Amino acid sequence: MAGLFSKLTKSAVEPEQEVPEPAPLKPISASDLQRRVELLDSLESAGLGWFWASDSKGRLIYLSEAATQKLGLEEGQSAVGMPLSELFLPDNDQAAESSERPLKFVLAARNSITPMTVRLAGTQGEVWWEIAAKPQFDENDHFTGYRGSAKDISATHESRRDAEKLSKFDSLTGLSNRYRMTKQLTSTLTAFRSAKRSVALMMLDLDRFKQVNDTMGHPAGDELLKQVAARLKRLIGDRGEIGRLGGDEFQVILPDIDDRGVLGDLGQRVIQMLSQPYSINGMRAVIGSSMGIAIAPYDGIDADELVKAADLALYSAKGEGRGQYRFYSSDLKEGVKHRHRIEEDLRDAIAKNELQMHYQPIVTAEKHTVECMEALMRWEHSDRGMISPGDFIPVAEDVGIIRELGEWALLEVCNQVKLWPKSVRAAVNVSAVQFASDDFVKVVRGALQTSGVNPAQIELEITESVFVGDLDRTFRLFRELKELGVKLALDDFGTGYSSLSYLRDAPFDKIKIDQSFVRGCSADDNNNAAIIAAIVSLAEALDMETVAEGVENKDELAMVQKRGASHLQGILFSRAVPAQEVLDRFERGAFEYEPLGPEKYRPDRRTEFRRIGLIHDDHRYKVMLRNLSKTGAKIEGLLDVPLGTQVVLDFGGGQLAVATVKRSEGFSQGVEFETPLINDGADGLCTRHRVSPYQIEAVGRPLTSLGNDAYAALAGNVKGASKAFIEVDISGTAGVAA
Repeated sequence: MAGLFSKLTKSAVEPEQEVPEPAPLKPISASDLQRRVELLDSLESAGLGWFWASDSKGRLIYLSEAATQKLGLEEGQSAVGMPLSELFLPDNDQAAESSERPLKFVLAARNSITPMTVRLAGTQGEVWWEIAAKPQFDENDHFTGYRGSAKDISATHESRRDAEKLSKFDSLTGLSNRYRMTKQLTSTLTAFRSAKRSVALMMLDLDRFKQVNDTMGHPAGDELLKQVAARLKRLIGDRGEIGRLGGDEFQVILPDIDDRGVLGDLGQRVIQMLSQPYSINGMRAVIGSSMGIAIAPYDGIDADELVKAADLALYSAKGEGRGQYRFYSSDLKEGVKHRHRIEEDLRDAIAKNELQMHYQPIVTAEKHTVECMEALMRWEHSDRGMISPGDFIPVAEDVGIIRELGEWALLEVCNQVKLWPKSVRAAVNVSAVQFASDDFVKVVRGALQTSGVNPAQIELEITESVFVGDLDRTFRLFRELKELGVKLALDDFGTGYSSLSYLRDAPFDKIKIDQSFVRGCSADDNNNAAIIAAIVSLAEALDMETVAEGVENKDELAMVQKRGASHLQGILFSRAVPAQEVLDRFERGAFEYEPLGPEKYRPDRRTEFRRIGLIHDDHRYKVMLRNLSKTGAKIEGLLDVPLGTQVVLDFGGGQLAVATVKRSEGFSQGVEFETPLINDGADGLCTRHRVSPYQIEAVGRPLTSLGNDAYAALAGNVKGASKAFIEVDISGTAGVAA
């Protein structure tokens, strides 16, 4: 403490030091040009600010020396005289995300330049500045140029751009994320609405992706997603914007495409490309893809409406078997309700004894003698009658009860086959989900033991998707199943992508040639017959039987027999029939099947029975559509329509097809389309184009997505001349004049 006081005391007795007088204040006045220039010079020298100026022609007349050094000019070169629009280049990424006017527009309009990010031209690497400026005018209000400031923001710009990219792009694939895709779709639709332009939206997800994750691990799943993104980029290119919404969901925005023929072809190519095998860490993965397509303004005006429409189409594509695309239509909403009802009732179907096993014969090609019956599940609902397997099997896979259905089917078949002749086998379909379960071999063993059936009478039909993931496990299961005494068949061969080496090593007894190769194999304009011959040769070399699936016509029968298939299956011989009918047939000793069906294959003709509209001279008649092909249709409901009459068929939903009457007899006509119909992705046909909502808007209606009766909205209350034809009611057994 003494030290502290001594210091205070010492301080108290020291004499006061003399304080210098403060220097007089010398403010820099507005008229003191020299000192103001010195101030700016000191700022420039210290690097605290750069300045630039232009003349009335937009040419640079001044740039701070420190800033000039950033331009990377060669000795003797000068930036003075360079046009600002060539020196300061726009930030395209920022321009795409911003509603601000571009620099060229601002300069031309002589507006103030608010802080704007630009890239310097001609520099080594990317140099980014932030510039700002005010336009200058003389006493006569004539524009004299800009006076502005600049600063180098290269380092912070890169950081900001990286941060923005993380917020707008998917970190795994590099594609746009959900946020960016939503913003892009919204802005595109807004801009295109005023310009009367269209936008197509594709929604797709991957089939069997979960199986890859489960069998190969999540790192393999991530690698697969990267490869999917790369394939999409190669196929779509600069035609549209691609995004990953999360998980295995992707979205594609395609501006200025409303031709459903073009979109269908592109959708099919995408599905085929994504279904090709993937190599991941030395292993092989095979997935598929399903797609929904919606088009603005036909299926939706704003982003939410269009996304919901594409989602609904995707949902329908997955529900109808996967591996396909589907266009949105208003009737899909009813399909969703139907699917929900199936989900609710399917779990109780076994307990209520509503499920049945039907059987379709597989006969020898030489004598048409049955050697095997394929077991096919059928569901006869207590209230709604027979429900198609194409409706409930995909639902069973989605809701996770396919294994339960598969176990029931296997035991049911074993119990029924036990009553058959020993010479006839039953083939049971095995889903990839069933095969992937750890207890699959145990389930098969249990069904065999419980039923007491001869294992040699049971054949398991397995698809090529089982070759995804752990091949050692797959081949181990094959060996264990063969040890049980059952036979193995490779189903739908040619639609998957199994390697020939896998086929060589797998102990299959039979290869089933997919019906897509049988269909139309007798036609001169496809290679299906050659493909069938190649598959047969391969099977024979591997000592395997071959079954040509889906034989429906006698010309197809002749062709597959000529190409050497050992066995045949299809409705030409029999549809799938109930178990009791099969048993009755065997008890009668009727083992041969006579081919009964059409002589020739007729492509793309579908039997129809629904009401549509027929338009002639501004009148819309109601007619019955009896059958439909890509090139024409058969209709009924108008009396004595002359040959050569031009009509328009209204299929609903804005689908109008111009046609000419080529055959006419009584109240029945055959018409030929001016423009062929196209595949709608779901085994149906549709028109390439539809009535545009913009056309309906042009006649005074509000702009909305298409309803079912778009023609009425377009035509309004137009009245033409008197009706040219007599309309006939053919809903009953006899036609009555309406």
